[in-house]
Amino acid sequence: MSLRYALLALLTAEPLTGYDAAKRFSGSVGHVWHAPDSQIYPELRRMEAEGLVDGEQVRWGPRSTKTRYRITDDGISALRKWMDTPLDYAPIRDAPHMRAAYFEWADPDSARDHLHRHIAHYTEQLAQWTAQRQAIVDASSPTISRRLARYPETDHERIVAYKAFAYDGLIMRAESEITWARKGLELVDRLSPER
Repeated sequence: MSLRYALLALLTAEPLTGYDAAKRFSGSVGHVWHAPDSQIYPELRRMEAEGLVDGEQVRWGPRSTKTRYRITDDGISALRKWMDTPLDYAPIRDAPHMRAAYFEWADPDSARDHLHRHIAHYTEQLAQWTAQRQAIVDASSPTISRRLARYPETDHERIVAYKAFAYDGLIMRAESEITWARKGLELVDRLSPER
């Protein structure tokens, strides 16, 4: 159900077509909630049927139209209610850490490869999350600049600070995962039977 609320949050910045929502989703909300286009379009239609968003046909090209969605008062109420509801945490399913717990069964080179891939993945994520955080703080992100233009200046500090805070958590997670994997490499080297 979080996809719905991620889309509602995105639509609080401005009305968007499904295509634009999918593009913006991958560049902002998508950093904290992954969803393919194949989930976004049907969810927007369900939300429209439930009155959370209004769809309006807008011209696209010389002979076509697209549906542009805007959040309704009911959509804003649903988003606020979701924000005020305590979160249920899902059980952990963490393949990299599960695998690490049984490295004694892996070839040491395979274990090292897993850890190097882990470091590479989180190094890439760290760069993306750091750049996105900076784009929020300096308002160079098109999504944040449109959001700031829509709301009074008295709200700008809160808008920017909370979004930067979300990325702070992602950045710290990436740094922690990189540190963990580097310690794992040292452990594999120390415990490897080939030494």
